[in-house]
Amino acid sequence: MGRYAMYTRESAEVLALQILGWLAGNEELLPVFLGATGASETDLRAGASDPAFLGSVLDFVTMDDAWVIAACDAIGAKYDSPMQARQALPGGEQVNWT
Repeated sequence: MGRYAMYTRESAEVLALQILGWLAGNEELLPVFLGATGASETDLRAGASDPAFLGSVLDFVTMDDAWVIAACDAIGAKYDSPMQARQALPGGEQVNWT
């Protein structure tokens, strides 16, 4: 995806799934995510097909620049990809303050 590429819902879900896979394999960060979201490891499998849950994965990872860098480096994505993808998932629409 280019710098200003817009994600479709499907491409955003693919990126979020890649980040979820990275997160699931991260022994230090996974418990933090589970604690912050109240999700169980079983919920991770079920949530993989839920666009709103995938949005929460991106919300979580984008809370810390170090997490964004680690996740993007692991999956080969640009550092602005999680934030751009988030906008294509439920609850991530940009708010227009006019």
